[in-house]
Amino acid sequence: MKLTCERAKFLSAFQPAASVAPARSPKPVLQNVKLEARPDKSALLATDLELGIRIDVPWLEVETAGSALLPVQRVMGILRESSDEKLSFECDGRRLTIRGATSQFNLPIDSPDDYPLVPIFQWDKYHEMPARLFCEAIRRTVFATDDGNLRYALGGVLLELGENEFIAVATDGRRLTRQQGPALAVNGHSTLESTTVVPTKALQLLERVLGAIDDNVRISAQENVVAVSAGQFVVSTRLVEGRFPKWRDVFPRGEQMKKLDLPVGAFYAAIKQAAVVVDNERPRMEFTFAEGKVVVVGQGAELGEARVELPIAYDGEPVTVVFDPRFLVEFFRVLDAEAVCTMEIGDPQKAVLFSTSDGYAYIVMPLTRETGGW
Repeated sequence: MKLTCERAKFLSAFQPAASVAPARSPKPVLQNVKLEARPDKSALLATDLELGIRIDVPWLEVETAGSALLPVQRVMGILRESSDEKLSFECDGRRLTIRGATSQFNLPIDSPDDYPLVPIFQWDKYHEMPARLFCEAIRRTVFATDDGNLRYALGGVLLELGENEFIAVATDGRRLTRQQGPALAVNGHSTLESTTVVPTKALQLLERVLGAIDDNVRISAQENVVAVSAGQFVVSTRLVEGRFPKWRDVFPRGEQMKKLDLPVGAFYAAIKQAAVVVDNERPRMEFTFAEGKVVVVGQGAELGEARVELPIAYDGEPVTVVFDPRFLVEFFRVLDAEAVCTMEIGDPQKAVLFSTSDGYAYIVMPLTRETGGW
């Protein structure tokens, strides 16, 4: 194998692949990124046997086709520290040589034949949607996952892909997020007959690599694997095994629910102001809605009290509810500051529903006023 590339461009492609390769593994071969160099199509591959990524790098100037394993730490150091605009890579199967204009690095490497397969996107049944919309769905749900739950499969986001629609749901048992929107089903692709929970780690990787892509994303779920393709990237991952809660049953229902429209930016700012004095060991914040305003009170055992008032359009009966402010901060920071959020509340001791006009919903359990606990 022999090729030449632009160093900065190669580094940009190498970084997401390197983030998948495990720092430690009983299989040392996984601590490498595999480079497949072909005159027509070259790619970088990485996997930890649960999560895999394939990155097309067609801009490599390939003189001799071949494959090589790139030790992540050493190659990353070379790419970052080198000042050369271009680098050449040459491999004879046992040794990798990287040359710049004034530098040369000789690295012993393992055989690329021992590296596991990383799938290409080859399925004809999938859902398609804008990458921007998919990334927003990830950002609005992934913060509510729970890797530690043993009863349910909460360590990821549930994807329900139906006829020209997607629904993404995440919960940790104390709050639940749901984002829905349009998605084109190709050749009858659907996940409605199965439980498709995509791991948090895979979603965080997808959000990073797809964030700058102005194109559509294709999502295909096959048995215990889901694959996502967009631009130069293909990310594949095993699904989280287990049951997911009947999330629709969590949505509060009843004619006694009060509805309030909250200005996102101003309400978020009030929460952050009142949070200055909140005790990190026992966080609690009280919200009283009455007489055209909301009064936000943050309390701390040692730090005192903060009181912030915000005018809102509300003239109903006074209602007071207590939240863990962290759960509200995580919700409001993923919203557009110029948007308006609808809050629906009934019994202050039961679930409260927040929603926006673009298919996003957030359910959170209040704290008890007497103890501040669940």
